[in-house]
Formats: sequence, C-alpha cells, structure tokens
Amino acid sequence: MRLFFGFLAVLILCSVNVKSQDFISAKDFMAELKKNKELVVIDANTAENYGKRHVKGAINIPHKELYNETEIKGLLSSPEKLAEYFGEKGVSNTDAIVVYDDGSSKFNSRVYWVLKYLGAENVKLLHKDIEKSWRAARIPLTPGPSKPKAKTFTVKLNKSIYATMDDVKAGNAIFVDARSASEYNGTSEKPVSKGHIPDAINIEYKKFLQDNGNFKSKEEIEALAKKHGLTPDKAVILYCETSVRACPVFVALTSVGYGNVKVYDGAYNEWVTDPNNPTVK
Repeated sequence: MRLFFGFLAVLILCSVNVKSQDFISAKDFMAELKKNKELVVIDANTAENYGKRHVKGAINIPHKELYNETEIKGLLSSPEKLAEYFGEKGVSNTDAIVVYDDGSSKFNSRVYWVLKYLGAENVKLLHKDIEKSWRAARIPLTPGPSKPKAKTFTVKLNKSIYATMDDVKAGNAIFVDARSASEYNGTSEKPVSKGHIPDAINIEYKKFLQDNGNFKSKEEIEALAKKHGLTPDKAVILYCETSVRACPVFVALTSVGYGNVKVYDGAYNEWVTDPNNPTVK
C-alpha cells in the first residue's frame, strides 16, 4: 500500500510538471492541428512579416496592438479593451491557443503572458523553426490572411502575475532587469538608459534561450536561476524597457515551477516618468 501511494505521488508530481510546460513541439502541433479544427493559432509577428508567410489559418496579433497610446510606451490597454480586441480577432478565453513569432521567443511570450493575465485557460508556445522542425512536421504555410469569426472573450484577471509600480516600491520581491548589460548599467545610448531600478539584478532574457531563440532545457534554466539567487520560494518581479523582453524570462521561470513570478508591465519606461523614482548606474 505504501508503495502504491508513493507511485501515485510520483504520477501526480509528473503531471504537474508536464502541465507547467506550456510548450508544444512542431510535431505535436501538427498532430493537434489535424485533430482539433477549433484550435486557435496566433502569429505574433508584425503585419508585414505575417503577410509574407504564416501558418495556414493563423490569426495575426502583433504585440504592439495590445498597448495604450500614451506617453508611456508599451503599457497594456485596459482588460476590457483587450477582451474586445481578442474577441474581434476570433479568440476566446476558453479556446485552445498556440502562439508563435519570428523565432525570437519575445513576441509570442508577450502575447502568451497577456492572454494568461486576462485568464485564458489553455495557451501554448510554438517555436518557429521553418527550415528544420516545421519542415519536418510539414506545417502548412501561406501568405493569405485568415478571416476568423468574432467570439466573446470573458476576462478573468490573473493578478498574481501582474506587478504595478506600487508592488515594485513595496520591495518584497527580487527584481530582475531583463535588458542588456549596457541598458542596465545606464551606458546605452539607443535606447537611452539612465540605469536600473534600485536593487534589481541583471539577467538578460537571451540567457534563457538557445542560439536559435528556443528556450533552454529545464536543467539549464534552473541552473541559471540558481546562479543569480532565484529560488522557487522567492517572489520575483521582472521588467525591461517595455516588459516585452521580461516575458520570455517569465515563461522560462514558470515553466520550471517558479510559482510567484510577476511582470512589471509599466517597466523602465513608466518608472522613469516619475522624477521621484531613483535609478542606479
């Protein structure tokens, strides 16, 4: 009996680990595409990139269309506007969704995080690798636009993954700056950087990715996190210039079991608009 319960515990643990891995291989994606005619595929590239070649049936949702037109670049639109936008695009919060981008893992991670924040229940990430895995899986590509029917997207905000400026000022988490070292140090001229948020550590998002833009292995991600003092029991807040580059780090950490990770949506751009907020070089 003891052996049975031990075996059951292992099965439960494994199922939790698998569930936390919101990645889908090209082969599995193709199988799901054939099986599930209701699968929603999102191309997170620019309209120009989408128009050249994309997965047949994919909906184009560039991450830049998800923001407010304010002086703070990259700040998300309200949940109500986002729900309306996704609904008009043919995306529901209950759909099975797969998101891909240009292969950098920046833009699909951003759209993934936005969808998870809004309460989408089933979202996976597909890495774009046309010449190898996509070609082997025979994923159909086309330049023709898709015309999906509008749906209803019901917002169920997941506030546990969203950080505000007040959360940052509270100082109850480890801050991770996902920008380049020059931006973090305040020596970057493009984009111009005054430095970083006090007490933030610098782990550029690219360190969580392979050379081709795909995510590194579970073991590599865990080792990198541990090297910088990040452990699953600690609260983590991520940011970059607009928090686009923070989202691949969010995906990486949550995929290996970090359960208290937030993205500071306002990011560096919002932080420096307040003259009372210090920056460190």
